Amino acid sequence: MVDDGAAIAKFWIHLSKKELKHRLKKLEADSLQAWRVRPEDWKQAKKYEEYKTFAEEMVVQTGTGPAPWTLVEGDCQRWGRVKVLTQMAARITEALDRLPMQSAPLKLSPQSHLEPTEPDLLAQVDLTQSLSPDEYKQQLRKAQTRFGKLQQSIDEHQIPVLVLFEGWDAAGKGGAIKRLTDILDPRSYIVNAFGAPTDEEKAHHYLWRFWRQLPTAGKISICDRSWYGRVLVERVEGFATEPEWRRAYQEINEFEEQLTSSGYVLVKFWLHISPDEQLKRFTERQNNPFKQYKLTEEDWRNREKWNFYEVAVNQMIQRTSTPTAPWTLIAADNKYYARVKVIQTVTQAIRSQ
Repeated sequence: MVDDGAAIAKFWIHLSKKELKHRLKKLEADSLQAWRVRPEDWKQAKKYEEYKTFAEEMVVQTGTGPAPWTLVEGDCQRWGRVKVLTQMAARITEALDRLPMQSAPLKLSPQSHLEPTEPDLLAQVDLTQSLSPDEYKQQLRKAQTRFGKLQQSIDEHQIPVLVLFEGWDAAGKGGAIKRLTDILDPRSYIVNAFGAPTDEEKAHHYLWRFWRQLPTAGKISICDRSWYGRVLVERVEGFATEPEWRRAYQEINEFEEQLTSSGYVLVKFWLHISPDEQLKRFTERQNNPFKQYKLTEEDWRNREKWNFYEVAVNQMIQRTSTPTAPWTLIAADNKYYARVKVIQTVTQAIRSQ
C-alpha cells in the first residue's frame, strides 16, 4: 500500500493499568457513557499484563520501515492528542515527498521491457495432447462425478476454493468453466468475470477489487481473469508503469501466500493455444452470427502483440509459480483435453488439502 502511494500511520495508545481502571469506572458512573463499557473491557483490565505482552509482540513483529508503529503515552490525553496529530502530519508529509515530480504517471514503452531473457515455459507445453469425442464423453463424465462428490467435503470442512483462469483470447476459458460447474449445486459456487477496472476500483490498490470477491468458507469462487492482469495487459499496454508492474510479482506472491496459509485451496490455470489455433477460432467466431459478440477489436489488437504477451506470460509464470500456488499450464488446442484436465486438476488440489 505504501509503494502504491498510501500514507499509513499506526498508533498504539498505551495506558497504565491504574489509568485503564480509572477510565472504565468513570465511564460506568456516567449514565450517558456507561453503554460504552463492555464485559471484555473489564476482562482486558483484569488480564492487563497478558494483553500488554501481546501488544508488545504485535508492535515488534509488524512495525516495518514503510509502516512503523508509534507508541503514544495515553495517560495524559492532551499529550496523546498532540503526539497523534504530529505523527499524522509527518506520515502524510513523507507520502507527499515520495510522489513523482511529474504531474501524470509516466507511460513506458512496453516493447522496451519485454526482452525474452528467461526460459520459454510456454514452448514446453505439448499442444498435441487431445481426446477423441468418445474418450472425451467418458473421461468428462468420470471427472465431473469425482469433482461433484467433493462438494459435501468442501462444505463440511468449510474449505474456501479459488480457481483462476488466465489464457490467450479464445483459449476456451468459458467452455472449461462451464464444464467445471455443470455438476455443481449452483449455491455452492460463483463465477466472477473481471474486465477493465471501474473508476471506483482505480481509486484503490489494484488488489482491492479482488479481495472483495474472495469465496467464503465452504464455497468455490471461479475467476475468469484475475489480478494477473497487472503483469499482463496492464504491463503490455502501458496501463501500469514499470515500477508498478515490477513490484506486482512480490505483491501477488504475498497475497496468495496469505490465502493459502489461511486455508484456501488456490488453483491457477493458463490455457495455452498456438497462434494458428487462435486465428482459426477467431475466424469461426467472425463467421458465426451467434458468436460474433465474443470477438472484439481488442482481441485482434492483442493478437498483433502476441510476442510481447508471450514474454510477459513466461515471466509471470516463472516469478509467481510457488510451492503453495503453482501454475498449471493446460494444452488447449484440443478443447476436449483441456476441459477434462482442468476438472482433474481442481479435484486433485482439493483432495490434497
